[in-house]
Amino acid sequence: MPTAITPTPPPLRERVHVSDAVLDRLARLSSGSLTTQLFKRGYRQPVLVGLRPMQGARVHRFAGRAYTMRMIPAREDIDTYATLTTTPNADNLQWVGVEQTQDGDVMVIDSRNDTTAASMGNMLVTRMQMRGVRAVITDGAFRDGYELSHMDIPAWCAGVTATTRLSYHHVADLQVPVACAGVAVYPGDVMHGDADNVTVIPAHLAQEMADLCEAQDDLEGYLALRVQRGEALWGLYPPSEQTRQQHRDWVVAGRPPLG
Repeated sequence: MPTAITPTPPPLRERVHVSDAVLDRLARLSSGSLTTQLFKRGYRQPVLVGLRPMQGARVHRFAGRAYTMRMIPAREDIDTYATLTTTPNADNLQWVGVEQTQDGDVMVIDSRNDTTAASMGNMLVTRMQMRGVRAVITDGAFRDGYELSHMDIPAWCAGVTATTRLSYHHVADLQVPVACAGVAVYPGDVMHGDADNVTVIPAHLAQEMADLCEAQDDLEGYLALRVQRGEALWGLYPPSEQTRQQHRDWVVAGRPPLG
């Protein structure tokens, strides 16, 4: 008989802790620069497409460490009103997860792109805001949309419904790899949001992205000034080496107004 081959499991992914200082730098960057730099490293789709912020255009930028929550379909004998007890229990991991979040986290909920019932609502989001959570994201729906739209904490979702989570969702896991809006999110990854998008940054690339994107945002700000004064794109955007040198000279000169 042929010898059985036992597959060797891959090494465990080492979880990188991204510092608050790096998060603060990333929060000031544009999603365009982040996606460009991630694309250069082979990450083709890091954006949570189809999600919008409850706060609309006034949503503020953020960057935080992903705390993940994975949902599966609800089951009638488990997900009942009795699940909502006054003490922690294995059938109501959602409350457990909310109380585990820490300052600098972003709650990321894998709702299987299902907006039939709400992933959570105002009460739990308020509790996480008080714990220092920087944003709450689901590829499903939230309830209490009006209240969330007036809160400071960014809340990104695919829709709004008053239908309770217990009708269709069961929280099966916390702090495991999830899919949110079709993008893989690992616990500790950096979630970056601005008025346009939410972008996933692998934790081990966070420091590098901060360095590269700060430089790119500065360069693109200079290029925008030149386009606004009527220059053609060829050689300017993307910048040629001559244009890059002109930018370096402009910075050394103290960033004077462009005539």
